Amino acid sequence: MKIEGTGLLVRIYIGESDHWHGHPLYEAIVRLLRERGLAGATVLRGIEGFGAKQHMHTTRILRLSEDLPILIEIVDEEERLRAVLPELDTMVGEGLITLEHVEVIAYRATPSAHQP
Repeated sequence: MKIEGTGLLVRIYIGESDHWHGHPLYEAIVRLLRERGLAGATVLRGIEGFGAKQHMHTTRILRLSEDLPILIEIVDEEERLRAVLPELDTMVGEGLITLEHVEVIAYRATPSAHQP
């Protein structure tokens, strides 16, 4: 796969304790994106943050949280990402999904021997 030029960046902000059908939500989202053949996704675990309810989530010892912020970033061609957005919207009960147009300088991947 090769992507160059204009692409779309999707950012999904959720909590570490969010689940989808008994699995961590971030895992379920990454699995869905992989099944749909998207270019890739990265899950980042935050050290501190708050959301709409203003509840602080932090790694500091005195306020150790079991619900740290999770950010999932996906970059791909716009039409491919827009096709999966309705499913992502269904999965993210509480959280935030943002879209940004980006310029992709280089994304090149050659199929491995393990891929169909």
